[in-house]
Amino acid sequence: MTDVLDINVSKITASKLKHLRQEDLPFGKYFTDHMLEADFENGEWRNIEIKPYQPLLIEPSNSALHYGQAIFEGIKAFRNHDGEAYIFRPYENFIRFNLSAQRMCMPEVSEELFIEGMRRLIEIDKEWIPLKNDHSLYIRPLMFATDSALGVKPSETYKFLIMLSPVGPFHAVPMKIAVEEHYTRAAPGGVGFSKNAGNYGGSMLPAMLARKQGYDQVLWTDAFEHKWLQEVGMMNIGFIINGVFITPDLGDTILNGVTRSSVITILQDIGIKTEERRISIDEVVEAYNKGTLNEVFGMGTAAVISLIKELKYKNTVMHFDTSNFTTALKVKHKLNEIRHGLIKDKYGWMFKI
Repeated sequence: MTDVLDINVSKITASKLKHLRQEDLPFGKYFTDHMLEADFENGEWRNIEIKPYQPLLIEPSNSALHYGQAIFEGIKAFRNHDGEAYIFRPYENFIRFNLSAQRMCMPEVSEELFIEGMRRLIEIDKEWIPLKNDHSLYIRPLMFATDSALGVKPSETYKFLIMLSPVGPFHAVPMKIAVEEHYTRAAPGGVGFSKNAGNYGGSMLPAMLARKQGYDQVLWTDAFEHKWLQEVGMMNIGFIINGVFITPDLGDTILNGVTRSSVITILQDIGIKTEERRISIDEVVEAYNKGTLNEVFGMGTAAVISLIKELKYKNTVMHFDTSNFTTALKVKHKLNEIRHGLIKDKYGWMFKI
């Protein structure tokens, strides 16, 4: 653990920001001037520094490359109209990061290193936070094993990094989603609830096959019957059926999304009934056929709220007029107002830099 956070800071001589075209910010392509780096050695985090963003030097025998001990988080920072910078709910990501670390047999990161290290890094690169609507500074904490030896066992050393990336809207247009019937993302007792690299590596083939059929992503189902809904690629999913918001309950196969939690809180606050429970694709199709399936949307840090205009299951293709998705749009609007300081943050979600 780090009791007193001693960070060595080395700043760049000339910022890359002046060369950035802020009207064109695809997700995860550009990175700010600095990053945070720390090493776990002999049972403690040390060598904590903020330095110019740069490549890493690792051995070909690096154990993370061979055995997959790697976890990460996704967080966002915003600036209000007074220029003040805030991070959205970083403590929730800190808790989830350490839950992932526990599951992947990795050391936990102290609150001071995660939260205070992030705060100091963003304080240095604050001017990189875009001011445009639906834009933000994406924050990527990352930890991976660094032992240079082969053998299936937990590493004894690790590297922790935080990097920053200015981003625009992730999915600016409504999405088309295919329900996955063959491949499996997670099973009970597995690592589906953790944000580890392997979960995403294993999802790429099904997503690619879906894109070849004209769909943006897949909606994962359970490993046994392939009918109980889980999540969509990079986000949780929710349905408005008969005016009630329904989202799959978490268990250990679904990521506990921070945006998901925030959406539930806002919906309850505006008087929408919410249910976290098992929901099958059969229930969704039945509601669609009855005309009671009002809205379908995804919730995630990168996407925030993603409207879904088409949902395919077997030979059933469900089409939706997303211009009628009043609930999803209302929640997205309120989230954006809170994040950009346009209304009072009565939930205490915004952490000031």
